[in-house]
Amino acid sequence: MEPTGKALFVVMDGLGDRGAETPLSTADTPHLDELAAKSTSGLLHSIGERFVPGSDTAHLALFGYDPHKYYKGRGAFEALGAGMDLKEGDVAFRTNLCTLDENGIIIDRRAGRKELGFAEIYAALDKMKIEDVIAHVQHTVEHRGAMVLSGPGLSEKIGNTDPHETDKPMLESVPLAPEGEKAARVLNEFTRRAHEIMQSHAANKKRQEAGLPPANGVASRGPGVFAAVEPISERLHLKSACVAGGALYKGVARYVGMTIEDADGATGTADTNLKSKAAKAVEVKDKYDLVFTHIKATDSFGHDGNFEGKRGMIERVDAEFLPDVIGAFDVIVITGDHTTACSAKRHTADPVPILLWHKDVRPDRLSKFCEDQVRTGGLGHVDGHDVMKIIMDYLDVREMFGE
Repeated sequence: MEPTGKALFVVMDGLGDRGAETPLSTADTPHLDELAAKSTSGLLHSIGERFVPGSDTAHLALFGYDPHKYYKGRGAFEALGAGMDLKEGDVAFRTNLCTLDENGIIIDRRAGRKELGFAEIYAALDKMKIEDVIAHVQHTVEHRGAMVLSGPGLSEKIGNTDPHETDKPMLESVPLAPEGEKAARVLNEFTRRAHEIMQSHAANKKRQEAGLPPANGVASRGPGVFAAVEPISERLHLKSACVAGGALYKGVARYVGMTIEDADGATGTADTNLKSKAAKAVEVKDKYDLVFTHIKATDSFGHDGNFEGKRGMIERVDAEFLPDVIGAFDVIVITGDHTTACSAKRHTADPVPILLWHKDVRPDRLSKFCEDQVRTGGLGHVDGHDVMKIIMDYLDVREMFGE
């Protein structure tokens, strides 16, 4: 059955928040609110009410893939999103450049976020040979990067070196199963050598001259392997594309078989070019049935506890992105992958608002798209793995169960 229209699926990362007033509820969003008045809405738990979602597992679920079955570690998605190739037996990681003090204690997990010299530092670590293993390293955005260990006898069953906290030393990776011994050993040696290289790197001298913290450590986490899955074109009978800046989201999309469509200025950070993303989504829609567009900075501001920054980013989406896509698609779904609460500075299990617009929906006539008002919406409570099914139904590509 051929789809009868074009769908836009927008995820504002970490959109939801906690409290009587949230960045979304207090944002000035005339376009979003007007769309919500014509839409049906509800609350979404991307991976179920019992779980605090990761962005990787949440997006797998939103694309219709059960993360309990298909999730093989975040590192593989990060590497795929960075354009790196993975082969059987490779182990991939998500990496952070961080700042260590003279005692090896992490004092900034993101090395200040400012990108001065980050690409050069990552390049200096690329293709490091340890035993019979090659470490392929690539910068993605801000302090983030991806690493792929390629060689015989490796396993993803090892621990992280990232303690996920400041004022802690880098962790020693440990094997979580006997087959992980070699990979843990290699990762620890990479961490040691990387610190030595970074300490004296010219880029760090420039950073210190600019008043920025040095990037003198690499914290690795999310070891994962690649395992092929049935592509979304076969699984859901939809030709689909991804417009995103962040490597992780490109990686999950690439993993399920979406085509990556790059937009100029799509950085995955607060300075991302939202008008360019909107223009790219509209430009490519005739080639696809579904265009997935990801916006990252709402989540980043939540992690920083920056209420005003998160609200401002939502307002930018309303002013710079939505006007150019509303009216260009037959189905529009807008939601988040999880809540990133400014008060907690982390992902939480709270549901996120979701709306669906189509000319034939039963409109909720909301006055405001926000956590509070969508609770009374016609979509009710939505599970993440059902989002694609809802979209497919409005594109007329669902088969009836029974007669």
